[in-house]
This record gives sequence, C-alpha cells and structure tokens, in this order.
Amino acid sequence: MFSIERRRQQFDTYVLLDRASNSKLEIVPDRGGMITSWQVQGRELLYMDTARFADPTLSVRGGIPILFPICGNLPNNTYTYKGQTYTLKQHGFARDLPWEVVEQKTDGELSFTIGLSSDDQTLEKYPFQFRLEFTYSLQGQTLVIDQTIENLSDEAMPFSIGFHPYFLALEKHQLRFEIPATEALDQRTQERYPFFNMFDFAQDEIDWAFLETSCQVSHVTDLSRHTRITLTAADEFPLLVFWTVKGKDFYCLEPWSAPRNALNTGDRILSIEPGASLNTTVSFSIEFS
Repeated sequence: MFSIERRRQQFDTYVLLDRASNSKLEIVPDRGGMITSWQVQGRELLYMDTARFADPTLSVRGGIPILFPICGNLPNNTYTYKGQTYTLKQHGFARDLPWEVVEQKTDGELSFTIGLSSDDQTLEKYPFQFRLEFTYSLQGQTLVIDQTIENLSDEAMPFSIGFHPYFLALEKHQLRFEIPATEALDQRTQERYPFFNMFDFAQDEIDWAFLETSCQVSHVTDLSRHTRITLTAADEFPLLVFWTVKGKDFYCLEPWSAPRNALNTGDRILSIEPGASLNTTVSFSIEFS
C-alpha cells in the first residue's frame, strides 16, 4: 500500500506513494529539503516554477520551501546579536541548503525524515549550533510536517520558522477564503486594513500579513477546481502571510512563527534553551466536492 521510490534526476527526488488514497508526495532533500509536488487522486495541488527550480543559484518559486531561522526579510538583510552584525537573506538559509535523508518508513505508515545541521557556513550567518529534523507524512488526503528543532549551543537560541507553500490556482477569482483574522498588514506599504476574507486580485502583488489570528485553522476553497484546502498549525505559528503575484497561477498561505525582523525586535521570537529541543507541527488537508 505504501512505497518510497528514489528518482535520480538533476536533484535526487524521493516519491512517496499511498495507493489506497491515490496520494503522492515528492521531496528533494538537496534542494532545501522541500516538497516539490503533492498530488491527491491524481490531481496536483502545488505550483512549481520549473525553470527556477532547475537553477541552483535562484530561490525556488513553488512547492513548499522551509523558512529558517527567519521568516520574511531583515532591514538591509542584517541583524545584530551581542554587538555583532550578521547577514541573513530573506527567509533564511534552510531552503537553499542540502538536507540529509534520515529515515524512510513504509511499514504501517508512510513518512520521510530529513535533517539539517549547523556548519561553518551557517555559523557565519547565524552563530548558533542546531539540528533540524523534519518528518513528512502522508495520511490519506492529509500532509503532515512534524518538526524538531534542537539547540546544540551553550546559550539560548532565538529563531523563527515557517513554510511557504505555493498552491496551484488557475482562476484566483474563484477562490474563497476562511482566514481567522479581521485585520491585515500590507507588508509592502506597512498600512493596516480591515479584512473581510477577500483580496483584490487586480493588484500586481498582494503581500499581507495576519499578525493576530483567532485560531490555528484556515481554509481555502477553489470553486473552479472543486477543492477545499485546510491549513492547521500548532500554537508556535500564530501568524499567517498571504502572497500572490498577478499573472502567476499560485497563491501562498504561509504559517510563520514570528513576523519580519523578529531577530532584531524580539517580537514573538521563539527561543530554545541550551541542549533543549522544540517539537511542532503543520498539516494540510484536501477535500474534493
């Protein structure tokens, strides 16, 4: 019923297949440990810019990139820690680095675990020793991402974590939203607006952050594709960001643990004590009508 296949391509791709639910997940550890495809009942749910994916010098637009140790960007891409200035580009480095394959399970469950450890390259940008292990699980029509973040440093480790899923949307005007927020921050202009679960897709770009959500569950219904996606995030992800670009067949609904610039401001920054770890989870479910 469950299987995992390794496909040797430009970047090795691992394909998780659940035949009972006709669900498939593709993961590329060497390209930031990201999910590149999620299909249920033979239908692709994610957008992928294949040209950018093929160019390792570019960040990927598509799939589900991992955000760590920051979400969003920093002013001038810099932050200060203990009087020293460090440089981190938007969304951090986890989405650009190769991850290692840790474990694969097909007996009784279908899951794939990848890991990322600090090294000399990361320590230049982020002066903390860490270990990340993410487990991607297919549970019928639900994708679960369990995360363990371990602090291997001898001091408390501040960080943000999040995901940047690109959902396929061919007709955005057919999207209906249930986002548990009444106010949005336009991250380009820093203006705040009341939110009524509607977006103006005539704009060239929408980049709105929902800094105060009333619960951890959101829904997006695509009337044209007859799908309803549910995003459920643990309490460590109190923020959501919605992003899309005119003329592109995607929208992003992103669970973040902290807003932009949190490493400088401390706003809702997560912190782990030396030798300790944090376990958290995010899941996406799909229903068809």
